[in-house]
Amino acid sequence: MKKILIGFLSLLLTVAVTAKENEVKKESATDTPASVALVGSITDANSGESLVGVEVKIEGTDLKTYTDFDGTFTFNNVKPGEYKVVTNYISYKPATEKLEASAKCNELKLKLQPSN
Repeated sequence: MKKILIGFLSLLLTVAVTAKENEVKKESATDTPASVALVGSITDANSGESLVGVEVKIEGTDLKTYTDFDGTFTFNNVKPGEYKVVTNYISYKPATEKLEASAKCNELKLKLQPSN
């Protein structure tokens, strides 16, 4: 009877340890995602109004988009890393902002200055 009990406890312990190892592997795999979505908004520095149609590019890539009616933009499937976001808009000064893209930090708020 003791041998059966010891065998059962050994099996139970092995299953528990294996489950814990799999849980740790899943956590480490989700720490660094393969890609993230970068989102942001662009407003006028003086009035605070949202700017529609601002060209937004990620320097060093072919990624480019434009702000929508709310002044927001989105880049999907961006690899985590450091990027420079460059904006261009008629009658406003161009702006460049550095961003460390990760699952925890993926939002950018820019205020453009009129070129006077």
